[in-house]
Amino acid sequence: MSIRIFASIIAVLLAGATSATAAGSEDDYKAAYAAAEAANKQAASLRNQWTTTASTLAAAKKSADAGDFDKATAAAREAEALAKASIFQATSEKERWKELEIR
Repeated sequence: MSIRIFASIIAVLLAGATSATAAGSEDDYKAAYAAAEAANKQAASLRNQWTTTASTLAAAKKSADAGDFDKATAAAREAEALAKASIFQATSEKERWKELEIR
């Protein structure tokens, strides 16, 4: 998979995460944060966690602690998209590297 295709997939995932309307309730934030944490744990199990995911999760928690659930929900959704992109990267590159091997 070329870098251009991979970058396009990440852009689509992030656009979907940030363009989705944040409902602003604490329950919506909690659901989004739980989904992001679950995706991040799956990325960790594949040994491909991105540091940007962790920092985005931290920003979501900080916003929620301040009571800004719109911003917290948006950040949690972005973190989920980043985690899913890292999962995609890990699974797509699992066998793909063999194509780069000199034969």
